[in-house]
Amino acid sequence: MMKTNALPGTPRWAALAAHAVPLIVIPSGIWRIALTLGAPVAEVDDPGLGQDVYQIVLTVVAELLAFLTLGLVRSWGEVFPRRLPFVGGRPVSTRGATTAALCGAFGLFALVGWFTYAAYAGLGQNSVGTHTDGPVQQVLLYVCYLPLLAWGPLLAAVAVAYHRRRTGRYDSNGRHDGNSPHDGNSRYDEGRTGGPAASSCVEKQKNVARYVAAATTRPRTAPDSTPAPERPKRKHTR
Repeated sequence: MMKTNALPGTPRWAALAAHAVPLIVIPSGIWRIALTLGAPVAEVDDPGLGQDVYQIVLTVVAELLAFLTLGLVRSWGEVFPRRLPFVGGRPVSTRGATTAALCGAFGLFALVGWFTYAAYAGLGQNSVGTHTDGPVQQVLLYVCYLPLLAWGPLLAAVAVAYHRRRTGRYDSNGRHDGNSPHDGNSRYDEGRTGGPAASSCVEKQKNVARYVAAATTRPRTAPDSTPAPERPKRKHTR
C-alpha cells in the first residue's frame, strides 16, 4: 500500500489526490521541454529565444503551482515554514488557503472549457504558432496533455477536504465526524463543547501549550499562617 506523508486526520483519498496533482503535470512539462530542445514532438512556425523562454517558464510555474497542492495535506499548509520571511511561523488562514485553492480550481476549469471550445470551433487553426504534423505527434500531444483535465477536480476535492479537516469535521482517522464543531476559522469553539476541541495536529499542540502556559502563570495562594487552636488539656482525677 502506498504511503503518503500527510497530517493525521487527512482522508486517504485526499492525500492520494494531493500527491497525484504534481505527477499529472509532469508529462506536459516534459513535452514542452522536448519541444524547446528541438525534439520532433511538434512543428513550430516561428522558433526563437522568446518561444523557448516561454515554454520553460510555463513549465516551471505550472509544476510549482501543482506542488502547492501538497500544502493542503502537509504541516506547512497550516503553519508557514520558519524559513519564509515575514510570515515564517505564523498560522495559515483556513479561509484564505481554501479560497485560493478553489479559485485556482475554477481557473483550471475555465481554461479547459476555453481550449475545448477553441478546438471544436476551429479557432486559431491558421495562426502562427505550434501545431502537430501527423498522427504520431497528435497522439503524443493527447497523451501528455489529457492528464491535465484531472487537475481542476483533484484540486477542488483536496481543498474541500482541507477545509473540513481544519474546521474539525474529520476525526483523527480522516473520517467524517458530524458532531465536531466548526466555525470556519480553525478556532476552538468552547461554547458548544464546553472545552477546546482541536481541529488538527498542529492546533492540538498549540492548545496544549496554551493551557500549560496558563497553569504555570496562575497566581498561587499563600498558605494560611494562622496557628491551629490548642486542644484543651484534660484533667486527670483519681
